[in-house]
Amino acid sequence: MCIQVALFDLDGTLADSLPLIMHTYRRVFDEMGIPWINDNVMRWIGRPIVDIARHFAGGERAEEFIQRYQHHYHRDHDRYTRLFPGTLEMLHNLRTKGIQLGIVTSKGKTGAWRTVNFTGLDRYIDVMVTAHDVERHKPLPDPILKALEVLRVHSRKAVYVGDSHYDIQAGQAAGTVTLGVTWGATPREELERYQPDGLLESWADLKSFLEKANRNCR
Repeated sequence: MCIQVALFDLDGTLADSLPLIMHTYRRVFDEMGIPWINDNVMRWIGRPIVDIARHFAGGERAEEFIQRYQHHYHRDHDRYTRLFPGTLEMLHNLRTKGIQLGIVTSKGKTGAWRTVNFTGLDRYIDVMVTAHDVERHKPLPDPILKALEVLRVHSRKAVYVGDSHYDIQAGQAAGTVTLGVTWGATPREELERYQPDGLLESWADLKSFLEKANRNCR
């Protein structure tokens, strides 16, 4: 195994934006009178906002849900968004080893680029695929395959890292190595049910995994 590309989910994996997302959802649910069941909401994180709006608000109110979400999200973005510790250092280390880097997210293009630019991730990213760049989304493999097409790298030489079962399913369907992070939205035991190639407790674990994978590469 020789890994040439590392692709990452954004929210809950690179960016500690879950406080922002949950704060925004709670505001929207409250304003629209939608009952809040925390476990149900958490299971939908990682899907495009259009799908989430249709599920919780129904077809007639989906657009209102999206507009309210976008309003609160962008107003409060900078206050609640941070990177997980060591993220930039990890990306810098991978880049010095010649590994190409990318983000594959179900977030829309405007929100994704705002987070990437605000946090400094833009300095390290070679490609980013958002919900606006493909017709079919995670857990289908299309966005990952789109990123690999841009980078011209076969899926067998790529790893996809995410915090949800949607990420693991998408990576498996795309044919990449799949790694789950334990600090995001999904509990470790649930990630284990989807049988990723590994689980990361810290970015140091990713470094060790890739060093082992690339040890015999020429």
